[in-house]
Amino acid sequence: MYLGRRYRLKVIAGESAEVSVKLRGGHLELRLANPLRQMVREATKGWIRDRARKVFADRLDAVLADLNWRLPAPTMRLQAMNAQWGSCSPSGRLTLNPWLVKAPRDCIDYVILHELCHLKEHNHSRRFYRLLDKNMPPWRSRKKRLDELAEVILNM
Repeated sequence: MYLGRRYRLKVIAGESAEVSVKLRGGHLELRLANPLRQMVREATKGWIRDRARKVFADRLDAVLADLNWRLPAPTMRLQAMNAQWGSCSPSGRLTLNPWLVKAPRDCIDYVILHELCHLKEHNHSRRFYRLLDKNMPPWRSRKKRLDELAEVILNM
């Protein structure tokens, strides 16, 4: 799964020691010399992290542009987590779960906005939720969709 769409994994044993992972049509094509289960898993995880880094940076820029809060772009890092999609430190560093890249873009935007709102409200108070409401009126439906997809996303 990538950006809310399911892809079939196609593993191809290659001659080269170089690992190649590409989206082709309706499948994720993985070429590697040694297609053992562990090698496939590691190559897929690496691809997801690489894609997450790029997608999240792009989405963070887009969400910040829509907010018009005049905030400098916070630093961002990836960390796999079992029970949450992201966090925001008091110093303003966003930590996002790389598995979130499997979710639809609008759900990714919701998580990023949720964490950015913590730069203004460091809790889940009424003011925090008013910020969400003001900046993304359909946030509840996006959260609900993400909650419904969580088991699939985190267990693939």
